[in-house]
Amino acid sequence: MKIDLHCHSYLSDGKHSPEFLLQRARENEISHLAITDHDCVAGYEQLNRSISGIKLIPGVEISCDWEKLEVHVIGLCLDVAHAGLQDLLATQQQQRRLRMQEMDRKLQALGTEGLWQYLESLPCIAYTRSHAADFLVQQGVCKNRQQAFKSHLGKKGRIYAESGWCTLDTAVNAILAAGGIAILAHPGRYPLSKRKLEALIDVFQAAGGDGMEVSYGNIDPDMRQRLGALAISKQLFCSAGSDFHDSDASWTDLGKYPPLDLETKKNAIWLHPRWHC
Repeated sequence: MKIDLHCHSYLSDGKHSPEFLLQRARENEISHLAITDHDCVAGYEQLNRSISGIKLIPGVEISCDWEKLEVHVIGLCLDVAHAGLQDLLATQQQQRRLRMQEMDRKLQALGTEGLWQYLESLPCIAYTRSHAADFLVQQGVCKNRQQAFKSHLGKKGRIYAESGWCTLDTAVNAILAAGGIAILAHPGRYPLSKRKLEALIDVFQAAGGDGMEVSYGNIDPDMRQRLGALAISKQLFCSAGSDFHDSDASWTDLGKYPPLDLETKKNAIWLHPRWHC
């Protein structure tokens, strides 16, 4: 079994179609794939009847707020048609649209028009700041994405707008209500001290969280060991995925991440009692 439980299509901030992801997974000999778009399950819905040789796992990545920090929770093996989940995702998607409209207004005040029209031209359902960054680069306002986030899109940026995400509890509860498994996404990427990271994991677990990603694309080896040890000490299941977005970013190709070691495999997410994928 070769799994990838975290990747994105152009329905959120990925560069490729769900069909491309499925074909890429076949080429990379992946047996189990979860398309986990931000606040969106349309990728699974589109591919649900066109699977050949790959077990497609219903998944999502929900953005949420914890102590004024944006954190992400992945839901796996869930009922994508569950009314409560659908309501939350619709609210999140609307919040994304409102945020982009506010950014568009601020950008127009600075003399650059067209952001909203650009967004509407995309096949995307869940708009992200990455889309706004691409627009700023295309318009020559910024030379690259990194500059766009620093000068315009980050918290001190010229067109920054609050996100208004749901709470961590809300995200976990929606996943569990839909019969899914709640996973804390890429814990090592959050700007947290060791103490605060452990506090986040404790709050996530208290909310009903099931597991955490202990391996993902381009993870530092020391961080991978640390996350694995944390998961085992907290008795959380261990998940892994590439966080694939773009075929040009070879360091995060589908299925490309350090494999789970012997200890974390003992707590692998596919051993979870709700794993029915």
